[in-house]
Formats: sequence, structure tokens, C-alpha cells
Amino acid sequence: MTILGIGVDVVHVPRVTALIRRRGLQKFVSRILSPQELSDWNSLPACTTELARSRFLAVRWSVKEAAYKAMYPMLRPSWKELTYNNDGRKPSLLIQPHVPQDTLKLGSSHVSVSHDGDYVFASVVLEAPYTKL
Repeated sequence: MTILGIGVDVVHVPRVTALIRRRGLQKFVSRILSPQELSDWNSLPACTTELARSRFLAVRWSVKEAAYKAMYPMLRPSWKELTYNNDGRKPSLLIQPHVPQDTLKLGSSHVSVSHDGDYVFASVVLEAPYTKL
């Protein structure tokens, strides 16, 4: 396995809450979430607390920042081109670069997310594509 990049990020959840209050929830959500994440967001129960909603957004923010750091300068995806998927199995990162040949530059991605109290930590490791010798 050849590692192309490693990225890490830490997000302070109250900062996300403050950004939402300052800029508006819908504007913030539509700016950082991919279509799949937006669907997940819209399916959150109405009774979901403000803290849980902020943490949902903080996790995605942190994963995307870590992924960007792992990809740079090879790729420069937008927020919406990166999708964090945590369907109860192994967390994953889906990358939809706008230039199809860019996908040839990347192999598997490995994502780890941890949150404790007011902080979310994400790490992303990107592999080079597997090639037979």
C-alpha cells in the first residue's frame, strides 16, 4: 500500500453552532453538504437536539477538511464533492471529483472520526491506486 496523503482536523462543536446562528442554518447546510448528506440531514427526526445537529455538521466538516488536506495539491475538491458515509458499518469517504480522470489518482480511503464533549476529530488516509507489477 502506497500512501498518497494523510489529513487530520479538529472541530470545536460550539463554533459550528455559532456559525449556524450567525449565517443561518439552511445557508450553512446547503454550502457544506453533498446531495447524499443533505438527504441524510433532511431525514433527521424533528426532535433532534441542536447539539446533535451541530455535531452532525461538525463531523462532516472535520472529515472534509481532513480529506482535503490528504488530497492537496493533487486534487482540490469542493465541499459538495466529498461525502462522508457512516451507515453503521465502516465509515467511508466518497469522492466525486468533477474531472473523471482525477479518480485514477486515488485508491482506497480510510476514515476515522472521534468525538468527545465539544470536539470532533477526523483523520483520513488516502492510498494510491493498486497497480500490478
